Amino acid sequence: MSKYRKLTHVVYKCDYHIVFTPKYRFRILTGQVMSMLEQDIRSICQWKEAELSELSIQIDHVHMIVSIPPRVSVSDFMGILKGKTAIKLFKSYPNLKKKPYWGNHFWARGYFVNTVGINEEMIRRYVKYQENKERQEEQDRSDFTLF
Repeated sequence: MSKYRKLTHVVYKCDYHIVFTPKYRFRILTGQVMSMLEQDIRSICQWKEAELSELSIQIDHVHMIVSIPPRVSVSDFMGILKGKTAIKLFKSYPNLKKKPYWGNHFWARGYFVNTVGINEEMIRRYVKYQENKERQEEQDRSDFTLF
């Protein structure tokens, strides 16, 4: 990702580390749901002219590093992203609505956001290797339960 981005009347560097989860942190983001979600996140970023530099979809949460133009607030961006993806997931997989806890809400209400600045490289590595770390921890837990 280049250091600065340009629009008609502004030069900016608005990079954010964002984490959000499905409602009740259900472990649902696997297989086709995960691939559809990744494709939708990328297309929404392209639509809103946000540059997605890192994306890691875990089984129960999503990490991303994204550069959002200053004309779009982080709150608006997340509202659009979570709203559009939830609608598409419920339309594509109607059985998701049958879970007793979902209602019409796929995502948890909040999200975590942090500006990426001096610690950019550390955050970038964390997002990139988070999946490997969690997979190893899951393996360690399953190995432990065998005894």
